[in-house]
Amino acid sequence: MYFLAFLLFGSLYMLDRVRSFINRHKLLDINGGVVLVGLSGGADSVSLLDILCRLGYDCVALHCNFHLRGEESERDESFAKAYAEEKRVPFYRIDFPTTLFAEKNRISIEMAARQLRYDWFEEMRIKLNAQAIAVAHHRDDSVETLLMNLMRGSGIRGLVGIRPKNGHVVRPLLCVSRQEVLNWLELTNQNYVTDSTNLLDEYTRNYIRLHILPGMEQLNPSVRLTLARSAMHLAAAEEIYMSVIEKAKKELRKENSLSVSRLLSYPAPETILYELLRPYGFTRQVVSSLFASLDGESGKSFYSPSGWRVIKDRDCLLIGKKETKQEVLVFTKEQSSQLLQNYPIEWQLLPYEPDFHFETNPKVAYFDYEKLADTLSLRHWEKGDWFVPFGMCGKKKVSDFYTDHKYSLEEKEKQWLLCSGNDIIWVVGKRADNRYKVTSATKIVLIVKKK
Repeated sequence: MYFLAFLLFGSLYMLDRVRSFINRHKLLDINGGVVLVGLSGGADSVSLLDILCRLGYDCVALHCNFHLRGEESERDESFAKAYAEEKRVPFYRIDFPTTLFAEKNRISIEMAARQLRYDWFEEMRIKLNAQAIAVAHHRDDSVETLLMNLMRGSGIRGLVGIRPKNGHVVRPLLCVSRQEVLNWLELTNQNYVTDSTNLLDEYTRNYIRLHILPGMEQLNPSVRLTLARSAMHLAAAEEIYMSVIEKAKKELRKENSLSVSRLLSYPAPETILYELLRPYGFTRQVVSSLFASLDGESGKSFYSPSGWRVIKDRDCLLIGKKETKQEVLVFTKEQSSQLLQNYPIEWQLLPYEPDFHFETNPKVAYFDYEKLADTLSLRHWEKGDWFVPFGMCGKKKVSDFYTDHKYSLEEKEKQWLLCSGNDIIWVVGKRADNRYKVTSATKIVLIVKKK
């Protein structure tokens, strides 16, 4: 009698905790439709499917056969299928050539299995119009993740452990420990299969599970619960942290630039800078070097592996894609301006008359057609470039012209130059060259306009 009462109490207690956790974190809706459950056949996933079914959710079991453990893999699949039938839930399975996928993509077996699993889960979610994908991570998994990330030097994001919800993936068992999962299986007299690799300590997570945590428990028997609570506190701190980051994004960013002076007014500005540049692939080491250069001269560039660049330019940090080899278009002056349809200029030829009308607009340039070389070109600035600005007699370096007009480094790279032979005849849209101006002796005028 007392034993039956104990079983009933234990069962109701476990179900109530998971139900409360689901409701508190808004993981699932009892009337929201199908829930996909990752079912490996191990203790955690068996408990998850059992508990969700008992709570009244409409479940579908998904099983992945990664073919990594020979007969064990086939055993797991057979068990998972039989268990799904026992629970009277639909069962779907898939085979993965995991080793081949890992080699092809140059990633670890663990990463390959994870990617394959979640990609298929998402495909099935869409196909079956499921409300969520439930996976069986429990509280100890979260603690192990926290310790792994701590050893790797993770920031605050890694120290929050595993989240209850990530997109459509939910983790209803994060409120219970591994031991509580095992107790549940014993309480319900439910069998499960054991992955033999979980007993090996060659992987980081397994080593933490089998050696680090037991050692820590000798100092503090409640260390798993303590670490889980710490992760919860850090998760709350992360929300505050991210709210500051979002505020910084709005205040510091203007199109493709960041204000240095405003950045330095924030607490922990180097961390703020890292968070703003992290989405572009910048590492902490690169951001540290960039931050150290903020009180230096303009012009220094920093690069991310994903193809982005940050340039220090006065009080701004300019963010853009890495510069590529500058494009050069070469054409003859007789060719139609149709050739330039993908470029920033167009032109027309007109005979010169004494009453010829000149438009006073820097985006329009006028040249004596007969003075021009047969070959024209459009290109960007190169070191040593010079021209004779309209109205002047002496040479001027194009770089000095850019400086006088307060060009940013990005503007310098994007500025087109129209050339006649080797001579620069127009800083497009800015200033023409005096040597090719229209005079009273001109017969044909080439009118070039910036689009």
